[in-house]
Amino acid sequence: MSSPLTGYKVLDMSRILAGPWAGQTLADLGADVIKVERPGEGDDTRKWGPPYLSDNEGNPTSESAYYLCANRGKRSLTLDITSAEGQAIIKKLVAESDVLLENYKVGGLKKYGLDYESLSAINPRLVYCSITGFGQHGPYQNRAGYDFMIQGMGGLMSITGEPEGGPLKVGVAVTDIFTGLYATIAIQGALLERERSGLGQHIDMALLDSQVAVLANQASNYLVGGMVPGRLGNAHPNIVPYQAFATSDGFIILAVGNDSQFKNFCELAGRPELADLPQYATNQARVHNRETLCAEVAALLAQRSEAYWLDELTARGIPCGPVNSIDKVMADPQVNARDMRTTVKHPYNDQLQLVGSPMKFSRTPVNTEQAPPLLGEHSAQILAELGYSEAEIAQFKAKGLVS
Repeated sequence: MSSPLTGYKVLDMSRILAGPWAGQTLADLGADVIKVERPGEGDDTRKWGPPYLSDNEGNPTSESAYYLCANRGKRSLTLDITSAEGQAIIKKLVAESDVLLENYKVGGLKKYGLDYESLSAINPRLVYCSITGFGQHGPYQNRAGYDFMIQGMGGLMSITGEPEGGPLKVGVAVTDIFTGLYATIAIQGALLERERSGLGQHIDMALLDSQVAVLANQASNYLVGGMVPGRLGNAHPNIVPYQAFATSDGFIILAVGNDSQFKNFCELAGRPELADLPQYATNQARVHNRETLCAEVAALLAQRSEAYWLDELTARGIPCGPVNSIDKVMADPQVNARDMRTTVKHPYNDQLQLVGSPMKFSRTPVNTEQAPPLLGEHSAQILAELGYSEAEIAQFKAKGLVS
């Protein structure tokens, strides 16, 4: 059964996370994604460990968990693109490709003749997606950009953490991931537009742009209301009570989204009169009186166990949830029912476990069965598909052009 992008070919020349994440998403959607890597080196994240994958006998391998998380479904071609022969191979691939992903510094591929202008002359239908820290123009265009620094520059760290504490980054490289997902959406949009125009185009993605975009309601609070958001810990700037609270033996998330849910909570907690007080009767009033209300709610929740509150709140349709550690997430029956924990057969370990794809199609399911590739695992196969003979491929390897 085919997937939505079956038949499309993507050259993934990116490293780190944003580009590879976009490439993996396109591979999940069925595209043939060829990961172009440096001979002997590969993607930088191959070395970002420990932990590393263990083989079937329990021995450590060179495959880092970080690399494995963002490269499922791809084929790996090692190629020295600094050489004329390597550039010629890329151009042969471009001639039959739909998409090229790259995250070199602005203008970094031009000296190799692999910039958009050069490659679109070979294939006018090519969708060429560049991912950089700050984009192809602007005063910061030549700066390097990494997720952590962009979380800071883009405002995310100013709203993450406890009010009295210092700024904190999110525990996952969310700016990279958001940029990769925005890039995937943009690529699909460009492919759809190509059906009408017959032409590809250059997509300019920037980590900073993506981070600013996902400030969402927090940015709107400033732009519309003139208020500079600050750190609220686990609280929500626009909804109350909507945060983590301590119970007698743990923590729960209480996410009251409307006045009816608040009334139900007050009845469950044995304080129905709270919902009728003017200072708490509406969400607007509760936001204005956040501190006093949350103190009342905290005192109520602290009287009973986590299990009690989760059971009773859920039974009454009041949004709530536990604060799970990742091992509990991966053991959760809902997570497993949705195939968000998947097993693939890897050359080193035939029971490699990965996070699954969240995209569920009724008719053209995603493809998550192909393991992340070993460095250069498919070099010979891809070169043969381009028409190179075994002798020519052996010569390329002898020169160090491929590995």
